[in-house]
Amino acid sequence: VQLQASGGGSVQPGESLRLSCAASGLTFEHYAIGWYRSTPGKIREGVICITTDDESRTFEDSVKGRFTISRDNAQNTAYLQMNNLKPEDTAVYLCAAGPLCGVYSGYGMNYWGKGTQVTVSS
Repeated sequence: VQLQASGGGSVQPGESLRLSCAASGLTFEHYAIGWYRSTPGKIREGVICITTDDESRTFEDSVKGRFTISRDNAQNTAYLQMNNLKPEDTAVYLCAAGPLCGVYSGYGMNYWGKGTQVTVSS
């Protein structure tokens, strides 16, 4: 099983990015897909997750209204649309797959990708 996150980059505050999580080696539609983020010195944060029924669950209050998650089962890909980015969104963003969206920490997610760096600064 492989999960590959992509689409990160360096942007200015207020700008947008769209991250992709491409999966292979698993029956994609059977898995919830979550996005998490990691910064040095901090525990990994749950950001947002999408269930197998296309329901979105936001873990992190600070991204509500700015981040949305979607999935394309035909393409085995999930997306994270990030709008109005803020410096505090700077992190390595990782995607993970599991039977359920689970909890903030990502406990219970079976498979993890390597992540993509998002840097927001002026």
